[in-house]
Amino acid sequence: MAIPNTSYSEIITTTLDNYRDKLADNVLNHNPLLAKLKARGNVDTASGGAKLLENLMYDENGTFKWYSGYETLDTSGSDVLTSASFDWKQCNVNVTMSGLEELQNASKEAVHKLVKARIQVAEKTMQNQVAAALYYANTEHGGKAIGGMQHLIADLPTSGTVGGIDRSSNSWWRNQYYDFSDASVTASSSTITHAMNLMYLRTMRGTDAVDLIVAGETYFTYYEESLQAQQRFMSETKAAGGFNGYRYKGAEVVYDSNCSATRMYLLNTAYFHFRPHANRNFVTLDRKSSVNQDATVVPLYWAGNATTSNPSLSGVIVA
Repeated sequence: MAIPNTSYSEIITTTLDNYRDKLADNVLNHNPLLAKLKARGNVDTASGGAKLLENLMYDENGTFKWYSGYETLDTSGSDVLTSASFDWKQCNVNVTMSGLEELQNASKEAVHKLVKARIQVAEKTMQNQVAAALYYANTEHGGKAIGGMQHLIADLPTSGTVGGIDRSSNSWWRNQYYDFSDASVTASSSTITHAMNLMYLRTMRGTDAVDLIVAGETYFTYYEESLQAQQRFMSETKAAGGFNGYRYKGAEVVYDSNCSATRMYLLNTAYFHFRPHANRNFVTLDRKSSVNQDATVVPLYWAGNATTSNPSLSGVIVA
């Protein structure tokens, strides 16, 4: 049996320990939606369970009544609560080093640089893959990836199941949407603001309103050009996480390259959560030696999902 290089192992362990606490933050801060959820405390770790649950208030209390004097009041029970359940999704990326690389990087400084570089590549990979998955439709990679915006805030929300609730028979569980084609309107810099105005009103309940608008290249460009045409450059701002954007009625408007070019999501982020497992929140585990290769593997794991508790207060603009 080969004798492990204890110095090499210690350097790997130390490097990973120093990096571990930064890893989750680096992934979350890489994406405007995740940065916003983190800023408002909606990155909620879960400790287990067969499903990720979101408690919902889906109806008003039916006992409300205007009354006079000794009139009998309604004390019957009201079934106003339910829960949505979301599947756990898992992903992994591995940091690998061959025995030859170990020999070629014998000094502590060389090993540290090698391990740090490999971890940074793994981190960047995780950042990019998770950021892309935030816009998935819950069908990618055989349904094993995150159910993202195309699932939670659907282009046509009158069908399909989200969180175990059938939208075709539960209209209260449908998100809002505006389709330029249905309205016989051509999407452009002169029409994008009208669509946003309609969607904003449809998603507003009292003071509860959209606080983040994420758009792909085409629709973000239309909105930006609509501001430039009016010389409203003062609306430029920094969104959560330092992303450049604009303000629309108090909401941050940002561009995300992972968002489809002809999509704009108007989100009330109070009702969205990123739910990682407490023990699989972008964590690295102990290094493992291959049984049939001269190599070392350091696995990086994440498990969880994106969830919503009230999609009716968010919407999407499509063509």
